[in-house]
Amino acid sequence: MSTKDWIEKDYYKILGVSKDADAAEVKKAYRNLARELHPDRNKDDKSAETRFKDVSEAYSVLSDPEKRKQYDEARTLFGGGVRTPGGPGGGSFGFDLGDIFPGGGGGEGGLGDVFGGLFGQRSRSRSASARRGADVETDVSISFAEAVDGKTVPLRMTSSSACTSCAGTGARAGTVPRVCAACTGTGYTSTDSGGFGMTEPCRDCKGRGLVVDDPCPACSGSGRGATSKVMHVRIPAGVVDGQRIRLRAKGAPGERGGRAGDLYVTVHVGSHPVFGRKGEHLTVTVPVTFPEATLGAEIKVPTLNGAPVTLKLPAGTPNGQTFRVRGRGATRRDGTRGDLLVTVQVEVPDQVSASARKALEDYQTEMSGDDIRAELMRKAAEGG
Repeated sequence: MSTKDWIEKDYYKILGVSKDADAAEVKKAYRNLARELHPDRNKDDKSAETRFKDVSEAYSVLSDPEKRKQYDEARTLFGGGVRTPGGPGGGSFGFDLGDIFPGGGGGEGGLGDVFGGLFGQRSRSRSASARRGADVETDVSISFAEAVDGKTVPLRMTSSSACTSCAGTGARAGTVPRVCAACTGTGYTSTDSGGFGMTEPCRDCKGRGLVVDDPCPACSGSGRGATSKVMHVRIPAGVVDGQRIRLRAKGAPGERGGRAGDLYVTVHVGSHPVFGRKGEHLTVTVPVTFPEATLGAEIKVPTLNGAPVTLKLPAGTPNGQTFRVRGRGATRRDGTRGDLLVTVQVEVPDQVSASARKALEDYQTEMSGDDIRAELMRKAAEGG
């Protein structure tokens, strides 16, 4: 609400009292109207809610002698209200306010700046009472296989929401909070220093715009209470250990129409005794025998959450060579899957039978004419 709107409103009419009403009459009128229009008695009634705010605003000004004096002087100066020509109720001037107040109404450098110091507030397009909820952080642990395919996990969340005893007002049942006189309900105060305007949350109401004189015993006047609920969160397929997932508007609920905060879930992924991860691909190391690597063979390879696949090793497969099995890796965001990367490892037996030793000795004799390290030695000598 802009300063222009504030000057224009007839607070005496809103409270239903005369301009000569004393402080007791103003207070009595406010209490009667506040009791009648309180949100607890008029749930889902927007018109009553609007009138309740107007009544609270009027009382915050007329109950303060200094602000009431400034208000009366301003209305006297401008003939009972500032109105633009052709506006509701007619105009108090026969010319456009823009002719004498650059910017017209409540914009930067306009009427709001002229009267900002008088009433201690600046024009604001949104009510300061609407507050965004707090962000919430939690952790979840899932298995290696669940991270690959995705999983929906239940999370018990404890967060702050409107107190059920006072419906979020912070005031004891049967009473109502009053509009903060220091910031007139905006939640902010402004000071001018050397031509620079400084705006900060009001210290009297801590940015709420309302002051509670008789606090609710359940929430100690904060208007908030702890609630616990179970939320089912989908952990996407392909998530990696330590990844932080953001869920918009799943955090603590906002106050008075404000947007809920966000929920941040940090995922911890367990290890697997057989498989590893390399981006969107799974990895596995498979042992093979010397004859299988030398002569070639068809071997069984395990897959994650599926039947084994057959891998054909060509003759002369070296130790450490990696083969690719298409479509048996981790799930991608588009629903397709990466590959399974199979690395073969030639196993050397600790013990061999007598017949096996004889076969190996015969093989060694057969291959004795070939020095497999000759090329290595030649390159080493040339390099020196």
